[in-house]
Amino acid sequence: MSFSAKVKREVCRISNISKEEARAILSGIMKVSGSLSIGSQRRISFKVTTENAAIARLIFKLLKEHFDIHTRLLVRRSNSLKKNNVYIVMITEEMGVRDFLREISILGDNEYFTLHYGIPEYIISNDLYKKAYIRGAFLGGGSISNPEKAYHLEFVTHNKEYADELSELVNSFNLNSKVIKRKNSYIVYLKEGQQIVDVLNIIGAHNSLLHIENVRIMKEMRNKVNRLVNCETANLNKTVNAAVRQIRSIKLIEKEIGLKRLPQNLREIAELRLKYPEISLKELGQMLEPPVGKSGINHRFRKIEKIANELRREN
Repeated sequence: MSFSAKVKREVCRISNISKEEARAILSGIMKVSGSLSIGSQRRISFKVTTENAAIARLIFKLLKEHFDIHTRLLVRRSNSLKKNNVYIVMITEEMGVRDFLREISILGDNEYFTLHYGIPEYIISNDLYKKAYIRGAFLGGGSISNPEKAYHLEFVTHNKEYADELSELVNSFNLNSKVIKRKNSYIVYLKEGQQIVDVLNIIGAHNSLLHIENVRIMKEMRNKVNRLVNCETANLNKTVNAAVRQIRSIKLIEKEIGLKRLPQNLREIAELRLKYPEISLKELGQMLEPPVGKSGINHRFRKIEKIANELRREN
């Protein structure tokens, strides 16, 4: 099961839903994933198709408990390669589909089949109903990537006006969703980890939220360790390269004029470097009597390299 399906299954388990919340949830689901059919004698039906059994059960339950609509629930085999079950929740004329669609602001109040693509204010009149609506929109057309791979959450819609209003609704919770067109669809999306966590909190997917937070912590720890390792590796390479350069200069001096020609302080550090080629400047300094700091040792090696460079020029 994908991470997106797990999030939706968790959201569908939320209980104690009021009629106003149910209306907002169903409006969000049906605006995104519903389809309207007109038959003979202008009789209409409305259906929601989903491969997620939990979503089908939720729609069936909310319609029955809050709107006294006993829907038809059909199960078919998908034509896709995976051959998953497809669940169809259908509302017909006999079930009061016209009045219900007007109540959730899909149909207009006139006799014509006028469709509303916006989000009516009365359905999202407070933050609780706004959250319920976003939850429904996510169940109907939302998806979220596996946080182990990427941070991406999106709502797929089919109308520019609706996508803009949905984005504005999401952003009313201090988020920064954007809208792009993808083929014939309009996508409301977020890509930042913290903002995706905030959306999961809004729709009530708290277990999934904790999972993403754990993944984010692990990623941050891995990145921090990698940075430290890279930094240590760079410092080690720098130390090794410096030591190789110092040893090369010391051996050149030893070959050309002998280390005994060097001043006492330079000869001491040159002999220590030849004896301990792998240790740091700080450790070399601690071996002297009295001990000398890193900057003092570095200063001596600069003098040694200067002498070696002069010998190279003479040669």
